[in-house]
Formats: sequence, C-alpha cells, structure tokens
Amino acid sequence: MAIPDDTNKQRHIYGPRPVGALVPALVRPAFRRRAPATAQVLADWEAIVGPAIAALTTPRKLFSGTLSIACAGPVALELQHLSTALMGRINGHLGSIAVTRLRFIQDVSAMAPPPAPKRKPATLAARRAVADLPEGPLRDALEALGRVVLTERGT
Repeated sequence: MAIPDDTNKQRHIYGPRPVGALVPALVRPAFRRRAPATAQVLADWEAIVGPAIAALTTPRKLFSGTLSIACAGPVALELQHLSTALMGRINGHLGSIAVTRLRFIQDVSAMAPPPAPKRKPATLAARRAVADLPEGPLRDALEALGRVVLTERGT
C-alpha cells in the first residue's frame, strides 16, 4: 500500500497557521497609532526619569527621533540643561538610540495637581452640631453620622 505524498499539496486557506503569522496583522493598527518605543516610554516614564521629574512632565509623542515632553514653562529650562542625561536614560531604557532630540511643550496640565487645602477636622464640627442634645446613644449616632457627612463634603 502506497502512502500518499502530501508534501506538494498546498495548505488549505482555513487550516491551522502558526501564531507568529497572525501577530503582524493584529498589532499593525496599534503600531500605526503609536510606535512600540513611544508606548514603552509612556508606560515606563516614571521609572525612566524618576518620580521627581515624572511629577512635573508628561511624554507626549516620539516621532523621527524627537521626543515631545509637556511641562510647565519654568521646568522646561531646567530640563533643557538635563537633556543629555535624560536622552541617555531614555535610550538606555529602550536599548537603542531612539531619541536624538527633546522638544519641550508648555502645558500647565502636565504638572502635578496642587496639594489639597487643609480641612477643618470633621470631629470638632460634628461635636458642636450635637452639643445641645442630651448624652446617650442617639447623640453618639448623630455625631458619627455628622463626621461622615462632613468628611465627604470636605468641610
């Protein structure tokens, strides 16, 4: 009995394919919007530049070797002096020379939000609100409720 020779047959179009053959078609749309190096820089920005600089800056776009970084005006001057070190850290993190120039964009929203104003302790306000009630479980329950309400309202 002869064994049929299937080596010359072409694989059926709907037959099994290696996963590696599917990957380019799946990631092409994502890479069209954002290159892999840009995505890596955006994802690891704090680890690359450190928490102090990451709090003041936001990477925006990497195109043709130029990385655009949003920051406030005064910060841009300081970062300009650190640009060689920043490019070295970014390229070192990526493992190749992907960034050859830094471009700073003035954007106030890139900075960390200002610290929240200090609030009055809700405990004192809640205690004052129930001060004229007689001692007992009702007063304690109303005071606890007042603390929760005043804390959520931020007063």
